[in-house]
Amino acid sequence: MYWKYVARRLTYAMLTFLAVVFVFSAVFNSVADRVMRSQIQETVNGESRAFARQGVQRNQDQFLVWKAQRTAELQRLYHLDEPLFGRIFWRTIDTVTFRLGQSTIIRSSAGEQSVMKIVGERIPRTLLLFGVAILLDLIIGVVLGMWKARKAGGLMDKATSIGTMVVFGMPQWWLGMLLIMVFAFAIPLFPSGAMHSTPPPQGVGYGLDLLYHMLLPVLTLVVIGFWGISYTVRNIVLGTLQEDFVMSGRARGVPERKILFGHALRAAAPPIVTLSVLGLLGSLFGGILFEGIFSWPGMGSLYWQSVQQNDIPVLMGNLSLTTGIWIAGLAFLDLIYGFLDPRVKVAGKA
Repeated sequence: MYWKYVARRLTYAMLTFLAVVFVFSAVFNSVADRVMRSQIQETVNGESRAFARQGVQRNQDQFLVWKAQRTAELQRLYHLDEPLFGRIFWRTIDTVTFRLGQSTIIRSSAGEQSVMKIVGERIPRTLLLFGVAILLDLIIGVVLGMWKARKAGGLMDKATSIGTMVVFGMPQWWLGMLLIMVFAFAIPLFPSGAMHSTPPPQGVGYGLDLLYHMLLPVLTLVVIGFWGISYTVRNIVLGTLQEDFVMSGRARGVPERKILFGHALRAAAPPIVTLSVLGLLGSLFGGILFEGIFSWPGMGSLYWQSVQQNDIPVLMGNLSLTTGIWIAGLAFLDLIYGFLDPRVKVAGKA
């Protein structure tokens, strides 16, 4: 039954996520321990200063006893008094339940230290940039791929195939730097980076200013991205056009446009959906170099910032959230395929 397949696939996804987070927790355990102990020390010192401002008097011995007890209490609260495996286990549980703690250096735009809020405000920015680019890639790539398949072997097909090999292999960061040099400095049509002007406009101008700053990075992504999609669509559609049901439709006098968009494109839809979803999921990790070049405050720049400033809570939160979304997206793809194609469920059962 399909629901058994759903339950099995979701179980695998959750176990995979737990295993990956456990590995992350083990890799960053020693650094995370030092960060947590440092935060506990800062908390105890802050409470001591608060007591002093309130006029609470303690002699030196009482202060040292209280400080040791309070430190031990916080260490028990965060499981720092447990052996190595116990610390890794509880850190894994905290991560998968999204109790990501506080950052050590990085702050959100509102000045908050919550890792969830820091990562949460970066994800929409990356999705906006890469999502718009992927949507444009799909539109241009599907139209171009259908055209190439319809006139396979023609001049347009050969020229765009060569263009695919040349352009698709270009690094995004290299093309981005080239376009910045041309359209931001040589011909100053677009800003060289950032998400907004300084200071950002209000009202409708805020959205227009955002679109203006998005144009150059989106153009860079689209120039590289649609070639691969068009080549994939071309090959799939070209193979589908040789199928018996297409030949039969042509023999019955079905219009060529209906054959292309009603039969061939439908057959090519699953791989196109897969490419789109994987591209969107991959964009969550952001391009560290790409976002850095355009000064785009997304997930990629957050990775670099957290590594550079050794902010392990932010790095762990970033990795765990993006990994969780990635695994959930793959499970969602499997469920779609299992719903559309019963052979997937049979293979999974076998």
